[in-house]
Amino acid sequence: MPRPNMKQEKSKDFKGTMIKLFNNLDRWRYLLIIAVIFAFLSAVLSTIGPNKLADVTDVISDGIKPDVAKLEDISKEIVKHNFQEFEYEGVVISTQDQKEYMEIVSTITPDMDNEEIIEKMDKLPKSISSLVEAKMDTDALTSRSILLGVIYLLNCIFGYIQGIIMAYVGISYAKKLRSDISRKINRIPLKYFDSHEAGDVLSRVTNDVDTIGINISNTVTSLVANITLFLGSIVMMFVTNWIMALTAILSSILGFAFSAILLKISQKYFVQRQEELGSLNGHIEEIFSGHSVVKAYNGEEEALREFNEINDRLYYCNRKSQFLSGIMQPIMMFIGNFGYVMVCVVGAILVMNNMINFGVIVAFMIYIRLFTNPLSRIAQAMTTMQSIAAAGERVFEFLDEEELSDEAEITSKLDRESAKGNIEFKNVKFGYSKDKTIIKDFTASVKAGDKIAIVGPTGAGKTTMVNLLMKFYEIHDGDILIDGVSIKDLSRDNIHKLFIMILQDTWLFDGSIRENLIFNNKNVSDEELWKICKHVGIDHFIKTLPGGLSAGVGDNNSISSGQKQLLTIARGMVEDAPFLILDEATSNVDTRTEELVQKAMDKLMVGRTSFIIAHRLSTIKNADLILVMNEGNIIEQGTHDELLKKKGFYAKLYNSQFVK
Repeated sequence: MPRPNMKQEKSKDFKGTMIKLFNNLDRWRYLLIIAVIFAFLSAVLSTIGPNKLADVTDVISDGIKPDVAKLEDISKEIVKHNFQEFEYEGVVISTQDQKEYMEIVSTITPDMDNEEIIEKMDKLPKSISSLVEAKMDTDALTSRSILLGVIYLLNCIFGYIQGIIMAYVGISYAKKLRSDISRKINRIPLKYFDSHEAGDVLSRVTNDVDTIGINISNTVTSLVANITLFLGSIVMMFVTNWIMALTAILSSILGFAFSAILLKISQKYFVQRQEELGSLNGHIEEIFSGHSVVKAYNGEEEALREFNEINDRLYYCNRKSQFLSGIMQPIMMFIGNFGYVMVCVVGAILVMNNMINFGVIVAFMIYIRLFTNPLSRIAQAMTTMQSIAAAGERVFEFLDEEELSDEAEITSKLDRESAKGNIEFKNVKFGYSKDKTIIKDFTASVKAGDKIAIVGPTGAGKTTMVNLLMKFYEIHDGDILIDGVSIKDLSRDNIHKLFIMILQDTWLFDGSIRENLIFNNKNVSDEELWKICKHVGIDHFIKTLPGGLSAGVGDNNSISSGQKQLLTIARGMVEDAPFLILDEATSNVDTRTEELVQKAMDKLMVGRTSFIIAHRLSTIKNADLILVMNEGNIIEQGTHDELLKKKGFYAKLYNSQFVK
């Protein structure tokens, strides 16, 4: 496959991200310390174990082979006593036994194999064979075996405890990050979501947090344990035998440099993988949510082409990162096996020259594994740390995003019950960026109970004005007053409680109709709900559903757009706030349903100061005031009849809809 044209990411702040990540683990610091201590102790015991195993092996090997060295001493004693009876180590050796012994020994030649020598020695006189026969030191074997068993049992217990602790820390930390992101979402300005895909945010909450939570529980103690194993095995190898230690180290030294090179190369691919994964999730979420539009416009090929491009980039990053991390294991296995061979060869030479016992070779067979495996695991752990850092950067990037202004010092408050309903816009100016102003000089006065319609072409700033009124965005200049109080002196929560908002895009969450209607409200009886539903005209539809108010609904089921809109209007009536905003509330329904929705909205507007944003000008004929916007300014205002008489911008808009 040809290499995709990938944007090369700038190197990330690995050190800074990891410091920030571990600072966030502060609440679990004592558990982490305990886990690290247990991991350290487990690794120390692992390095001591082979040395004690060598002692056990030496006791066993000494107990199963005859003491051949005594034969030479006995021969000297026989010559010394001139075949006269004498006592050796408490055993009396007769003249006859001495003669038989010398006859047998004289037939042993250097070219004999071990089996032939053992066969000859079996024929030795009883007095002499009792001195050289194999004898097992059961006391030494028992004590050393118990010590070895205790070491490995404690090693297992310590490893299990640190594993349980780190699993708990990893799961808890992932939970904390998800909670932090959830709280952060409610504090981020809407402009962030204007420039970031929903799928990318979702990827940070799911994939990136899971990457951190799952891997951090294994990586921290793995690094501590394996570094300890690595250094401890070096120390214990030199304690056991320095020649064998140098052999093991020199045969494995190649892994160091190669691992460092691979780590440096692989870091950027792990970062790119997380970025592309976020892009892929964003694309999938966008295409799947608008799948009907994609099919209606025959956009499957274009959507598939874009998907394949992102998927190819993700495949390339995955292939590179996984290849570079995966190649370490076979390379380290080769280095480890090469070390085994060298240890066996050098160890055999030393045994033949009586420089070491057989138990030393057994110990080094384990030490070579304890020495090379940590290299591989440390390299893998560092690779995993790169993945954690890449995911952590994306999570912390989101958590560090600019938040809405702090409202801790705001003390002014408007109650629903005491609110009159007057709103005044004073020379409001706003832009999504400093170099592009959308609302240039918006000034208008709205009296309590008035029905205000805001009309104009797409992009004129109608919805932006509503968002400023709701304090979703901060105005750059000017002011907005609610009952004479600046919105700058009111908290967002307070302002939101004063408004009912019915949008063009209806929203129902998965739950019962009852739960959707009383959303974020308490102590609302079913009797009140039925009364409101009847008032809106949705009661008959609800009664046809199995379970009535308890019937389950969602945003993607078979309920029609009109029924969804009526349910959202009923939800607004339950809210019972003094101000109402209707943003293109009838644009997604047919003419018959529009009439039903319009009647429900008329009932909802009674006694409330209402703002209506509409493209269908037939729905705002009876508005008390119509504000005509274009390019961020009010260019006309008045009633429907007054604006038609002016024959200006509004008249052209109206006539374009109704005059052929």
